[in-house]
Amino acid sequence: MGSLMSQHNSVHEPLSESWLELQHISKGYSLNKNAIDILKDINLTVNAGERIAVVGPSGIGKSTLLHIIGTIDRPDTGCLLFEGKNIFSFDDLQLARFRNEAIGFVFQFHHLLPEFTALENVMMPAFIRGISQKNIYPKAEHILVRVGLQDRLHHRIGELSGGEQQRVALARALVLSPALLLADEPTGNLDKKNSEKIHQLFIELNQETHMTLIVVTHNQGLAGCMSRRITIVDGQLQECNHNEMV
Repeated sequence: MGSLMSQHNSVHEPLSESWLELQHISKGYSLNKNAIDILKDINLTVNAGERIAVVGPSGIGKSTLLHIIGTIDRPDTGCLLFEGKNIFSFDDLQLARFRNEAIGFVFQFHHLLPEFTALENVMMPAFIRGISQKNIYPKAEHILVRVGLQDRLHHRIGELSGGEQQRVALARALVLSPALLLADEPTGNLDKKNSEKIHQLFIELNQETHMTLIVVTHNQGLAGCMSRRITIVDGQLQECNHNEMV
């Protein structure tokens, strides 16, 4: 796959070692009046440019962890530090601005807007930031070509296959060159060939732009591309041996 580096890309320089840090994060839910603890006093340090896979069986809290790191969900207790700032001290408007500027998301369900084309969906985060179509169009087109959708730019979402929709969602997450990419089963709807292309794209992005990756996955190939693998056991984080099963 070709280089992503172009006049439309910015490069994220390495920051401090403790670039992202979770301190004493806990999160629980109430189900039929019963308290269920999902995360229990979680601590995690992420260095700038790391590639981390969150692995393990369904239902252990992987997506909950990702949503807290992405500030979509607030923890019951604890702090999320980004470049030394406690992000959960922000109000909702500040959090929304932070997410738009710093984080790209790829969800298990793509959440694309069906009335718009692939290209329009990819440009949407830029419009939210106030970037004009003239300025974002070349970058959006470039990243869609990069994920193999050069022939689908002007197709509406309903005209795309599930795998193509997932690649549009990935392009949308990448279009503003976020410092942190969070992905929840990003290749779950892709065949083996396209999954491997996305795995390679993740590695290239990490190497070219120093983008930090945190990926929830059951895919052995994708997990194997990451520099660290972690799992959750009884609400606690554990580092995985690289040979352990996903």
